[in-house]
Formats: sequence, C-alpha cells, structure tokens
Amino acid sequence: MKKSLAILSFLLLPAVFHLQAQENNLHHQSSSYQWPTDPQVGAKLDTWQDQKFGILIHWGLYAVPGIIESWELCSEPWIERDSTIAYEDYKKWYWGLKKDFNPVKFAPDQWAQAAKDAGMRYVVFTTKHHDGFCMFDTKQTDFKITNGPFASNPKADVAKYVFDAFRRQGFMVGAYFSKPDWHSQDFWWSKYATPDRNVNYDIRKYPWKWNRFKQFTFNQISELMHNYGSIDILWLDGGWVRPLETVTDEVRSWGAAIPAWNQEVDIPRIAAMARQVQPGLLVVDRTVAGPYENYQTPEQSVPAQALDHPWESCITLGNTWGFVPNDQYKSPAKVIHKLIEIVAKGGSLLLGVGPRPDGTVEQSEVAILKEIGSWMRVNGAAIYGTRISSICRDGETFFTQSKDGQTRYALVRLPEQTAIPKEIEWKGNLPKKGSTMKLLSTGTSIKWRIEGDKVKVSLPASFIKKGTCPALAFSFQ
Repeated sequence: MKKSLAILSFLLLPAVFHLQAQENNLHHQSSSYQWPTDPQVGAKLDTWQDQKFGILIHWGLYAVPGIIESWELCSEPWIERDSTIAYEDYKKWYWGLKKDFNPVKFAPDQWAQAAKDAGMRYVVFTTKHHDGFCMFDTKQTDFKITNGPFASNPKADVAKYVFDAFRRQGFMVGAYFSKPDWHSQDFWWSKYATPDRNVNYDIRKYPWKWNRFKQFTFNQISELMHNYGSIDILWLDGGWVRPLETVTDEVRSWGAAIPAWNQEVDIPRIAAMARQVQPGLLVVDRTVAGPYENYQTPEQSVPAQALDHPWESCITLGNTWGFVPNDQYKSPAKVIHKLIEIVAKGGSLLLGVGPRPDGTVEQSEVAILKEIGSWMRVNGAAIYGTRISSICRDGETFFTQSKDGQTRYALVRLPEQTAIPKEIEWKGNLPKKGSTMKLLSTGTSIKWRIEGDKVKVSLPASFIKKGTCPALAFSFQ
C-alpha cells in the first residue's frame, strides 16, 4: 500500500489537479462589508492596511508526501486519488503520516528572514488545517506535532517558535485556524460515511455532538490566544462552516455543498474571548460577511475594481499552498505586478509559501523572495502605508497616494525581460504645475511635461542602461 501511495504522489500532475482544486476550492469574496465599531479593532485594521505585503505559511502532514494540503482526505468529485486504494485505507494512511513527520531542520528564523528580505510585513501561519493536525501544543487532542517523533525537539511547539521568529523581525502576527476538523469524531463521525467537506451527521439529530465540537473549537482558539504571545489576526478558514442564515444563493453558487442544518461554531463567543486576551484582534471569518469578517479574502484572484474597504488577495507563489515537489513558481516580476495591482485597488497581498517536510524553505523560493525585496527596498514608498487614489489605473500604470493625500505615486508595470524605455506616459493623475517628480528607485528628480491629457516622463540615460526592471515607481504632488 505504501508503494502505491508513493507512486500516487508522483502521478498526480500538479498542472492539472491543482487547477481543478482552485476551481472547486476557492474562497470567494463576500458581497458586502461591515466596518468594525470597536475603536481598538479599527486602529489595528488601519495599521494592518499599512503593511500591504504578507506571507501565508501552509505546513503540516501534507508536506511529508508533498500533496495538495489536506484536500485528498475529502471525498468530492474533483479529488483524484489512486483508484486501487480504498478511501478508508487512504484516510488511515494520511493520518498515519503523524509518525513520519519529523522536521529536524525546522528553521523559523530562516522563514522570517526570507520574508523580511522580500519586504513582507505580516505573517499568517497555519496552526491547524482541515485535516485536524495541530501545529501547536493543544491539550484538546493528541493529533499534534508535539505528540510524535518531533516531540522531544526543543522547538516541538512549532507555532510558538514561528510566531516568535517573525515578531523578532517586526511582523504583525496572524494565526490561521481551520473551523472544520476532519480528524475530530465530533465533525467526521466514523458512524457515517464522509461524502464531502461538511460535518457528516445531522446536527439537528445529534445537537450534543455538535455542541461538543463547538466547545473543542473554542478551547483550541483559547489556547492560541492565551499561550502564544501577542496575536494580531485570527484568520479562520473553512467558510462552509457557517450559520445557516448566512447561506445565500450566491454562497451556494460558489460550489461547496452546504447541508440543511446550522454549522455555526459561535464566532461571537470566540471573538469576545479572543479580544479580551488580545485587544483589537482582527477576526477574519472568511466569506461570512458581517462583524467578524474584518477584511475580505478573495483567493487566487484580484477584484476587478478598486474597493474602499479592507481586503487581501491570498495567492500562492507556486501552484499550491503547501510543499509539492517540482512545483512551478511565479517569477519575481509576476509577484511584483500582482502586488502593484492589488495595492492600487486598495488591498494587500498575502503570498503563500509551503516549507519542505524537513522544516526549511526551498532555496529557489528564497531567491525569488530576495529579488522581490530588492525592488521593494527602493520602491516601497509607493506601496507601504498608501491608500487608493481617485483614479486606480491607466493601462499598465497604477496609482496610489499617501494616507494624507499629499503625495501621489504612479507605478508602471513593464513587460518581463524588456529594456527600460526612454519615456513613460499616462493619462489622469497629472502632476500639479511646477511640482517635482522623483524616480523612487534612484531618488532623483526627473523631467516631465504635459501634452494634452497625458503626462510624459523622460527617464535618465544612466538608469536606462541598467537594462530591465519589473516596474517603475514615481512620486509627485
């Protein structure tokens, strides 16, 4: 059986399977937004909006065989598995990976340094994915990293060391937590089959069982809030676990089957407890619009238009969230281009990176992050702390402005591997007469002129000689 499963990992073609996964598995953007009324939450939200660029780290049992997070546990039509393996046997094998997960090279400081080098400013770490395996020392279950071959390691309580490493680099810290838990007998009860991602029993018939799961969820999040230092964001995944009254036709159109009973886990109670311990905590109950979705999280996509409320696009660096061997990564230029568009539209980019099973990040990913950081170091003023402009874009030129509205920025995306042009032009957001325009990457003033409804900017010959650049950024009044 192990041989068959090893072969399976290689036969699953990432380019095909992961595209199917994205189509069937995305968290979409909520259609409405409710601003928080708590002043501390509002202040934290404003600070978070200044950061603009973060890292989302998926790391768990799924890294051992290198498969698409924990989704192969789910029995839905879009999931592909080796047809010679019985489903129940597959689940036993997957959960048995606990005995093989021994990340002896676990290097949270490497992760944090790579993220800082990229210009990132906040982190969201997966404390528990849908498979239920906990990357923190919970007392609610033995299905955790601190109960296995890594238990004797000084850094066995992984979440603690990840959060500490990123705090040392000045990051805002977020805890990803999956509301569904497929390992829990109070979510996937072995009395019944597990046909899809939802709770597999009728909650109306067994309310005591669901109440026990709600308390289990409350207790685990309480542990994260009480035992792991300062937390800025509680990032709740698994949007299909939601109050029945929030299931609209739009939600059903997203593709995930939702049963006819209430799968709420009492987020108001959880949020109240969490904010008592972590004042101003941002709660991100994904796709459940209302007071506990403090910012929206469209997945693997960017809204078509600028939005005047807080949001974040979570997008993978490769094709998957977790580690998959031989994954194909986005180029630094492609990430920078995404970041520019997202920020100009009022959002933040949360870039997904999956560490290897040994606890390190691949050097090829580290190199990409470093290249992104090289651009961010000299152009970051047009990204960090900015807000949307009255005009979002003109073609490949995007606009942002400082929070006080005194300084405007133009960010021009250039095609990859093409020479820097002698002149740049755009419509709209024209500089004030007599104002100074600077090329951010050099800090030098540059010549510009207005012709009709366009501004034309002349680039210095010395800069053009540098060859290629993913994007240019200019400041002006």
